[in-house]
Amino acid sequence: MGFNCGIVGLPNVGKSTLFNALTETVQAQAENYPFCTIEPNSGRVAVPDARLDRLASLAGSAKVIPTFLEFVDIAGLVRGASKGEGLGNQFLGHIREVDAVIHVLRCFDGGDVTHVEGSVDPIRDAETVETELMLADMQSLEKRIEPLKKRLKGQDKEAAATLELVERALALLEAGKPARALPLATEEKARFRQLQLLTAKPVLYVCNVDEDSAADGNRFSEQVAAKADADGAASVVVSAAIEAEVAQLDSPVEKAEFLESLGLSETGLARVVRAGYALLDLVTFFTAGPKEARAWTTPAGSTAAQAAGVIHTDFEKGFIAAETISFDDYVAHGGEQGAKDAGKMRLEGRDYVVKDGDVLLFRFNV
Repeated sequence: MGFNCGIVGLPNVGKSTLFNALTETVQAQAENYPFCTIEPNSGRVAVPDARLDRLASLAGSAKVIPTFLEFVDIAGLVRGASKGEGLGNQFLGHIREVDAVIHVLRCFDGGDVTHVEGSVDPIRDAETVETELMLADMQSLEKRIEPLKKRLKGQDKEAAATLELVERALALLEAGKPARALPLATEEKARFRQLQLLTAKPVLYVCNVDEDSAADGNRFSEQVAAKADADGAASVVVSAAIEAEVAQLDSPVEKAEFLESLGLSETGLARVVRAGYALLDLVTFFTAGPKEARAWTTPAGSTAAQAAGVIHTDFEKGFIAAETISFDDYVAHGGEQGAKDAGKMRLEGRDYVVKDGDVLLFRFNV
C-alpha cells in the first residue's frame, strides 16, 4: 500500500532542494532557472518514530524497519498552467496522481535565487498555484456536465447523483474556494473521489525560510500559518538550505551537533514527514519480535482484518484474530510477555478498529 505526497510550488522556491534533502539524494537537479525539473522524481522516506526503536529494544529485535512515505518532486507551476503555459498540462497531470500536496513557499528575502514573480510574497504565490489548480478543476467538471445530462435521459440514477455533486463542486470553485471545502455526506465521498479534483487533495504549506528563521519562523511564515488555519490546511517551517547541509553529514551524532549549534532539536524535514503522514490521515501499528520490529501504515479507521492485509493479503483472507497490546502497555510492562502477564493483551476480532501505536500479532489460517 503506497501513499505519496507531491511537492509543488512556483519555480525557484526550493522544491527540488527540499526533495533532495528529504531523500538524501541528488535525483532532482536544483538549478536557478525555471523548469529544471521536467519529469517528476520520487523517493521513499522513512517516517521518524521513536516508538519503533523502543519496541525493538524491548523485543530484542535483530532488525528495525520503519514505515515509509513517497515524495514526488513536481516541476514548478506558473500563471496560465491550466491553459498549458509552462508545460502546465503535463505538470497538472502529475499532481493528479498524488494523494496529498506539499506546497513549498519562498519565505525569505535576498539571496542569489531569482523569484519568477520578481518579489517575495508567499500568500500571492500560494494563491497563484491554487488558482491554476482551481481553473483546471473547473475545466474538468464542465466537460463532465453534457455527458451526464445525456445519461439522465435514460433515467440513470447514478448520473443524476454525480451531476448534482459536479454542479455543487463547480459552484464552490467559481466562488473561489477549493473543492476540499465542499461538505459531503458519507455516501457521497466515494463518488467525489472519482471526480479526481486537484483542489480536493489535502494541502501542507512548507515555508522555506532563511537559516536565521529556521527555529521560530518569520513574518512571511506567520502569514502562511494564518492562511493555512483559514483554509483548513497545515503549515511547517523549514530552511531548505539547512536541510541540504544536514543531508550531507554522515553520522547521526554529526547531524545532532550541527542542529544543536543552530538551536534546533530536530530537522525540519522530520516535521514535514510527520505532517505529511498526518495530512494523509494515516495511523501506525507495529509488529515486534526477535527477528524484527516493524512499523506499518494503514488509513485511520482501518479494521484489524484490513491492517492484516497491509502485511499480506493472505493474512486478511484467513484472519482469525489479532493479539493486541497498546504501545504504552507494551513499554510499561517491559515487553510482550510482561504485558500478557499483566492482562494487557486483548484478543480482537476482524472488525476491531486499529489505533495508532497498537502492537499486533495476527492469527490467521490460509
